[in-house]
Order: sequence, then C-alpha cells, then structure tokens
Amino acid sequence: MAMTFSEKVLARKAGLKQVSPGQIVTLTPDLLMSHDNAAAISQTFAKMGGKHVFDPARVIIILDHCVPAATEKYAQNHKTIRQFAAREGIANFYDVGHGICHQVLCEQGFATPGSLILGSDSHTTTYGAFGAFSAGIGRSEMAAVWATGSIWLKVPPTIKIELVGALVAPVCAKDVALHVIGKLGADGASYQAVEFSGEVVSAMAIADRMVLCNMGAEMGAKNAYVPPDGKTREWLSQRQRSGYAPVHSDPGANFGQVVKIDISGLEPQVACPHTVDNVAPVGALKRVRIDQALVGTCTNGRLEDLAVAAAILKDRHVASGTRLLVLPASREILRTAMDAGYIATLVDAGAIVLNPGCGPCLGAHEGVLAPGEVCISTANRNFKGRMGCNRAEIYLASPATVAASALTGVITDPREVLDRA
Repeated sequence: MAMTFSEKVLARKAGLKQVSPGQIVTLTPDLLMSHDNAAAISQTFAKMGGKHVFDPARVIIILDHCVPAATEKYAQNHKTIRQFAAREGIANFYDVGHGICHQVLCEQGFATPGSLILGSDSHTTTYGAFGAFSAGIGRSEMAAVWATGSIWLKVPPTIKIELVGALVAPVCAKDVALHVIGKLGADGASYQAVEFSGEVVSAMAIADRMVLCNMGAEMGAKNAYVPPDGKTREWLSQRQRSGYAPVHSDPGANFGQVVKIDISGLEPQVACPHTVDNVAPVGALKRVRIDQALVGTCTNGRLEDLAVAAAILKDRHVASGTRLLVLPASREILRTAMDAGYIATLVDAGAIVLNPGCGPCLGAHEGVLAPGEVCISTANRNFKGRMGCNRAEIYLASPATVAASALTGVITDPREVLDRA
C-alpha cells in the first residue's frame, strides 16, 4: 500500500512494513534535542529511576532560551545541565553563545532527510525543511526516552498543502505561512502531519522552507515536511555528519486532506493580537503605532532575514520612540552578517543587536514588553504574555514588514518604503 512520508518513516523506525493513521508504534528516535528545559528533564529522569541516558550520542542539548542567564534560577539550571552533560558524556552539548537550538542543530548537520528527531520544544518541526520527521514532545516523555531509548507515537494523517503561483518580493515565506495559518486556523492541523509541496516550495531557499516548517507548529501540526531535493543536498554537502536516506511520499499515497493555495498577488501579511490565525493583509491595518520591533528568532533570524532588514534600513534611521531589536539565530549567522556589513548597517540605523538566543521571544529577558506597549515581531507566537507582559500586544510579520515598521513607527507595508528608496 502506498504511504505518505510520515507513515514511511514511522514504519521504518518501528520495523514494520506498513502503518496507517491512528496506529500506535513503538520506536527509537535517531536524535533527541533539548534546551534549557534539560534541567527539569534531568530531574524527572532521576525521579523515574534513570541511571544513565541510553545512548549519549543521540542526545543533543543546546542552551538558548535565557542566555546568558538573567537570574540566579536560570544560572542554576544551566549549571545543572552542564554537570548532567559532563556526567553522562554528552558530546553534543552546546553551551551559551552558539545560538537558538533549531538553527544550531541544522547548522551542525544533524537534520537530515529520513531521520527521526524528537525535541522538547514545539518548534522542533523546523527540521522537516531538510526532509526529516521532527516533532516536539513533553519533558516527561523526553526523560523517559532518555532512560529507555523507546517511545510510542501515534501515526498522524497528512495534510498536503500545495502552494502554486509565484512570490513577488518583498513578499516572502513568512507571509505565505501566515496566510496559510489564517486560512486553516491555529488548530487546522492538530496532530496531523503537514507536507508542503508545489512550485512555490520548490523555488524556495532552505531558509524559507525552515520558516514554513517552523510555523507548522502554529497550525497544531505534529510535524511538517518539505520533500528533499538538490537544494537540500547542496546545503547538507558541507555539514552532514553521516549518510542519509531521503524519504518521499509514494505516488497514490492517501492524504487526509489536500489543500491547494494560489499565492499569486499575495500581499504582506500580519497576524494581529492575540492569536496567530488572526491574519490580515498589512494594508488592512490603519496606522497601528509600535513601541518595539524585533527581527530574529528561530523563525526569521537567518542571514537572509538580516539582509532584507539591512536593505530597507540602509542610510535610514529607526523612528523616534521606536526600539528595533535584532536577534540573530546563531553565532555563525551573526559572524557572517558582520562580514557582509549587515550588522553595521543595522547598528547605524539605530538597531540594538542582541546575542544569539531566544530571550525576548518568550519574554525571558532582553526586550520584555511593558503594559500597553505594542511590538511587531518576526517570531511565531503572539498570545497574551508571550513577550513577558499579558497587557502588551504583539503583531507577527515578515522581516521586511518589521523593518519598514521600525522605520516609520507604525505598521507599514514594506513596498511603500521600498518605492520611496
């Protein structure tokens, strides 16, 4: 019987010839990723009676959520994790400064086609951009699989999202992702796999595909996936750690739903407070004043995103009364952006460049909002309290829209700013 990508990967890892949606399978993941929450996971691991992790080579820990530590509690958590990693012989431990887990894991060549990666973070779906089955799990689940090497998963049905048409810059992958979520809803893919396909996806760079799969979590997806191709192989050629076996959906595979979306003529999109599916074209918003703008995070903190922001802000300055934060997704990106001159351009425009990490996105530190303040961000979530204050408002948009808005002090269509350049 023909199977989807997700069905084929889960069947292979479970040692079965075939599986179907709703079936429970038991398997051993290829990799297990955790971040700052590894401190809590290690404590649960000990309470469960865990003596040693089943295979240290499969465990990856990347400190990123509050780095450097902003409080004694975070500092203690980091200390606990360092001691745990040393005791368990976890070679793939990345201490503060490397960057956001979802970017670092990919840069280090761990995300490969056909692999099964589970992470204690919902945006683990990002690695599907490389043809991996990657999904978020809970802390207790992670502790259990650290101890036993085994976990059960329910095989998800698959929604195939076919994107047709052509993107016209500055409209980009983030606008597409918000548009799709606006149509399907924040729960439109709950515990389902999402497979992105079509000419639009084929034309996208790896960075853009990472945006799509990252935002898959905001549709409730168990995992998101882009079929690997020549661009995938090229990206991995200088990074991969081992061989890999790409997996594709079979012709005639049974998709639970097929959604075809024509993005021709798509305008820049904005997700308005306080849900990610409250999406509207930027032109529908009437001069919404902002206090803060954020370019970065695991969604849009890549080199391409910083390049877009720098192009808009070159020889210009952030509006008076508006703060622009720039948050590169990794040290590698920060260094490359420095070499390219993007960082100097952004600093000259009045931006505050933060060290690679998650910080303001989750409201941990470095850019927490005050009551009544408004922020436009390239991040992936805008519910109340997300950036540290439940009386603030967060709008989500692309790097181009955020940069243009920082320039004017109100939410602005980037095409208007580019037309005046």
